[in-house]
Amino acid sequence: MSGVFARAFSDSERLMGEFRADAAALATLENLTERLAKTFMDGHKVMAAGNGGSHADAVHFCEEWTGRFKRDRVPLPALALGDAAHITCVANDYGYGHVFSRMVAAFGQPGDLLFLLSTSGQSENLVLAAQAGHDAGAHVVGFLGRGGGRLAPLCHQVVMAPGSTSDRIQEIHMCALHALIEAVELRMGLGQ
Repeated sequence: MSGVFARAFSDSERLMGEFRADAAALATLENLTERLAKTFMDGHKVMAAGNGGSHADAVHFCEEWTGRFKRDRVPLPALALGDAAHITCVANDYGYGHVFSRMVAAFGQPGDLLFLLSTSGQSENLVLAAQAGHDAGAHVVGFLGRGGGRLAPLCHQVVMAPGSTSDRIQEIHMCALHALIEAVELRMGLGQ
């Protein structure tokens, strides 16, 4: 059994090192720091969506803005697109592919940021959400893996995690999202 743990930690460390050495990914994160700070300072909001574990990461990301991260500060507007009543209504009446796009159409506005998290970039509901984001005038950001699939070309900016398995990709996404939150808080001079 110890081999399973050693392999998991070794794989995670190796892939995190690859990501840390990716100059393009780091430049995108630096740019997103400025864009997020401006989004909040201009009175706009963040929306985030994903499926399965990526949905949990989207909820976690938004909770860090509305609750707190490492610093006590004012709450910042972030909405995870995952209301159960909405999802079951839309899935039943329109199909599962529309569960996020209808929320983006309802809440998205010019100046907002839409974060779409996916380990493959192939999910129809995220592709349609990206299109709805464009229609709403939102800036679409993909935290993706495995080349980004159909979603990558629909994003204004992409943070691509290395790796071939969902668990490792999601670990990198969450680490990058946490670092992004910390960078934005520092950039905005928030908290203690």
